[in-house]
Amino acid sequence: MSRHWKDLTPGERRLVTVLAIVQFVLAGFAWTDLALRPADAVNGRKRVWAWLIAVNFVGPIAYLRWGRAD
Repeated sequence: MSRHWKDLTPGERRLVTVLAIVQFVLAGFAWTDLALRPADAVNGRKRVWAWLIAVNFVGPIAYLRWGRAD
């Protein structure tokens, strides 16, 4: 069953909003780090990491954990 924004309780709305903000901050930080980091300081191809960072929480966390070479 699909739920719409109007069907959520105020607490659920706050949780979704907070999680969305955390997701955008993580992705923004990871993309900024990737853009400023030289290619030889990245494990793998920068283009691939740029796409992976877009995958919910998993991408930015994976990049920050395994994508940086230092």
